[in-house]
Amino acid sequence: MSIYGDYIKSVIRTVPDWPEQGVNFRDITPLLQNSAAFRKLIDSFVHRYQEMNLDAIAAIDARGFIIGAPLAYELGCSFVPVRKKGKLPFKTVSETYTLEYGHSEVELHSDAFQKDDRILLMDDLIATGGTMLAAANLIQRCGGQVVETATIIDLPELGGSQKIRDAGFGVFAVCSFNEDE
Repeated sequence: MSIYGDYIKSVIRTVPDWPEQGVNFRDITPLLQNSAAFRKLIDSFVHRYQEMNLDAIAAIDARGFIIGAPLAYELGCSFVPVRKKGKLPFKTVSETYTLEYGHSEVELHSDAFQKDDRILLMDDLIATGGTMLAAANLIQRCGGQVVETATIIDLPELGGSQKIRDAGFGVFAVCSFNEDE
């Protein structure tokens, strides 16, 4: 967890019973609207990764882009979008993953990385871990090395961060929420 983790967590809004009854939605909009909080968020990632010699930040569509792009700028590395199927215009590779009620797919441009590039994979939140694992598999298939996965929020009770660790990837979250928070 980041030194700013408690502060950032306090700025995130919990919306009960959205999008359905019994779900506590973690809304990062107030975090993005608060310039001091947003700076502390990006600084949390900069401080963690500034000496890791990363080649690229790969960020997952779409909220991962919000944090991935400024972090890539700050670290002086490239930014690579991991998109939902059908959103990239060039030759792509794709990975399917399971959702609670079906399947989805993410894609990368086939030339996104050079062999052995050091990649940080980012998203806004880890729930069940499916999207992050699919993106990590894509990066490896394209020749990249996933240095770590990073997120603003971890929901550990849903098991995603543990699945990611079990698959051999490190996980960094600025803050985490339990279901009852």
